[in-house]
Amino acid sequence: MAAEQRRPDLAAMIVPLGRALMAAELPILRAHGLTMWAYAVLLRLDEDPVRSQAALAESIGADKTRIIDVLNDLEARGLLLRRPDPADRRVRLLSLTPEGRRTRDATQTAIQSRENHLLTRHLPAPQRAAFLTALHTLATLPPSELGSQEE
Repeated sequence: MAAEQRRPDLAAMIVPLGRALMAAELPILRAHGLTMWAYAVLLRLDEDPVRSQAALAESIGADKTRIIDVLNDLEARGLLLRRPDPADRRVRLLSLTPEGRRTRDATQTAIQSRENHLLTRHLPAPQRAAFLTALHTLATLPPSELGSQEE
């Protein structure tokens, strides 16, 4: 590859950006009384309101034994309901409460407002739209697709 065609690897660009964005989210999360894991739980329950604890942990990349404290806290604060699955009493079904939805929505609105400010400041509208579309496309690929090589 010619020197003028070289670019950093995707991970070399995305990982530092992701870390910086996560650091920028921390004050917002704290203001809403959430940890990063708690926010991940609230976001994941958005699309699929009833999941087992093990399935939820797997879907957000958390250890199923360590997520229990997060779930206990969210439940104690009235943001999440856990109830036994009638089909299998060993499984706990999870769902957001109305207060959990409000907290999730307020937090996400604040985070995305900060993101929009960043994007607007540094990218013209066509680049913003293209960036968000491309990022969404890549982020929704199945993991098996990310590791495949076609020649």
